[in-house]
Amino acid sequence: MGEVYALAIESSCDETSMSIIKNGCEEIATVVLSQIDIHKNYGGVVPEIASRSHIENITIVLDELLTKSKIKLEDITLIAVTYGPGLIGSLLIGVQAAKTIALVTGKPLVPIHHIAGHIYANNLEERLQFPLIALVVSGGHTELIYMKEDYSFKKIGGTLDDAVGECYDKVAKTIGLQYPGGPLVDKLAHTGKDTYDLPYPLDDKTYNFSFSGIKSAVINLVHNENQRGHTINKEDLCATFQNRVVTVITKKTMHALKEYGVKNLIVAGGVSANQGLRESLTEACKENNVHLSFPRLSYCTDNAAMIGAAAYFAYQKGIRADLTLTAVATDTIYND
Repeated sequence: MGEVYALAIESSCDETSMSIIKNGCEEIATVVLSQIDIHKNYGGVVPEIASRSHIENITIVLDELLTKSKIKLEDITLIAVTYGPGLIGSLLIGVQAAKTIALVTGKPLVPIHHIAGHIYANNLEERLQFPLIALVVSGGHTELIYMKEDYSFKKIGGTLDDAVGECYDKVAKTIGLQYPGGPLVDKLAHTGKDTYDLPYPLDDKTYNFSFSGIKSAVINLVHNENQRGHTINKEDLCATFQNRVVTVITKKTMHALKEYGVKNLIVAGGVSANQGLRESLTEACKENNVHLSFPRLSYCTDNAAMIGAAAYFAYQKGIRADLTLTAVATDTIYND
């Protein structure tokens, strides 16, 4: 197989992004147009506004990408797109754009699962080493996945309710932090102390997670303290909350590595940017002689570069779609 250039499109939530990736590992150019400033006014992503913004931005992003990369559409090998999971209205814009480009150029269309993209963001840093455990932590996902080889996904555990990123944002909102609140909770946690009485979320021997309990505990604690006229120390509450969450995630991840006999760990998703989690996993992996990989911060949040990286390996596996491809709000990548 010669050089493979993937033109990738990601529009699963509130970022309109396109990228050109060479051979699944080399970023030629990426454009990301974020809608954070729009949705900040509403305290979260508004699906209808997100999809309308994608419509307005999609051709602008494509023009900017082609100008930035200096690559012509005829030189592209394949068109890749996130087809799910995500916000259905947002996904449909990206899928329709990808199908249109594939139709006009005659290039093969490769459908990419959003989580596969997050996992392969690590391949842009260094070649994935197998077998591995992937810890996927984001606003919509908290999962442990075993991979014996490229594009082989076996889910060994996941959240039973809220995803960890969603929980961070809810806690941030409860204590009056601006959206997106997850990074602000992480920042405050590094200046506070673990002083509050909060539970460890689903601290058991399974590989599953549950964050609804600790979220409710924070809400109740803040409400009760306000009723008593007490002031919440935001730094200490963030430190306590993050300590509980990170401790359990690290514990279960290391247990999975040991049980599966794996010495390679990759972390993926928006919460992989969390400094508290990075510090905890780095220390644990160092103690247990585990090779650890994080994506660079620009690859942690939604971006098309990760979709282009995954597309190379999907393309090698013969994964294709025709022009009947449609978006799906929920889907699974697990094949083991």
